[in-house]
Amino acid sequence: MATSTGRVTGTARDRAAGDARGPVRREEAGPIRRSLSQYWYAWAMVAPVVVVTAVLIGWPLVRGVYLSLTDATEATMGRTIGVNVIPSSYEFVGLGNYVDILTSGLFWDKLTWTVVWTVACVGLHYGLGLGLALLLNRKMRLRSFYRLMLILPWAIPPFVAAFIWRYLYNSDYGVINAMLRAAGLGTVGWLDDPTMAKIAVVAVNVWVGVPFMMVAMLGGLQSIPGELYEAAEVDGAAPWQRFRHITVPGLRTVSSTVVLLGTIWTFNMFPLIFLITGGGPGSSTEILVTYAYREAFTGIRNYSGSAAWGVIILLLLVVLALVYRRALRKQGEVW
Repeated sequence: MATSTGRVTGTARDRAAGDARGPVRREEAGPIRRSLSQYWYAWAMVAPVVVVTAVLIGWPLVRGVYLSLTDATEATMGRTIGVNVIPSSYEFVGLGNYVDILTSGLFWDKLTWTVVWTVACVGLHYGLGLGLALLLNRKMRLRSFYRLMLILPWAIPPFVAAFIWRYLYNSDYGVINAMLRAAGLGTVGWLDDPTMAKIAVVAVNVWVGVPFMMVAMLGGLQSIPGELYEAAEVDGAAPWQRFRHITVPGLRTVSSTVVLLGTIWTFNMFPLIFLITGGGPGSSTEILVTYAYREAFTGIRNYSGSAAWGVIILLLLVVLALVYRRALRKQGEVW
């Protein structure tokens, strides 16, 4: 028969103390640690892209912000000539470049034209793209052929389109003026007059950008259930009422995305402006990005000024995206 010695071993004593304190809580891992342990394969696949993006985008961005806070120019940048190494002599000036830009009339002139250019192009992109999408969404003969022909301008590289249209706009031997002369009308200096040059570049950008809007809107239209239109037609709704109460709300998500993307692309549309007019005549068609390029790569290269222009452009687009996102959320859109 076993007898008790009256002693409690260490293990039993610890267990009894643990029971008295309640269940032992294990330290929970943080959300990042849990994500890494659970989705390690996905993180491993994403890691090369993150590294490449950081190198190709992150480092130039940081370098640009740093240069914008200095007085770096072609004369003060370090360089190597043969065996001679000339060190950099630029200095830190803080926000001086930003103050100079924002207090100059030149910046506000360029910003005004850039905003007008962007609003005009995106508005025409959306209106024409939606109209063409509505036409192509209907049953018609040769619909696939029309879709192919309308999407061709989007497939052409921007610099190729710019050279083609520059030839078409030529005052002496351009096709457009040749057609006007054949019709007995006077020729137009498309790229010689500031107003006509602005109209010309807007027309080219609309020609290039409408196919993207058309394809996006067409996809949105095809995602709207046809039963809604049938029910509305049975209830006696007119075509305009069906468009207003079914089509427009059904396209809201697609519209919000493509309008934002179109705004960013048009705001930064460098190749068409630079290759068709070069910012001219004078500087009448020059937008913010073309002027920033000119600061860095023409004349006495002002690297710090160009970097400051670039940072301001980035901040403008970030503010625009945030305001746009906030407005969409107030309307109930999740984006």
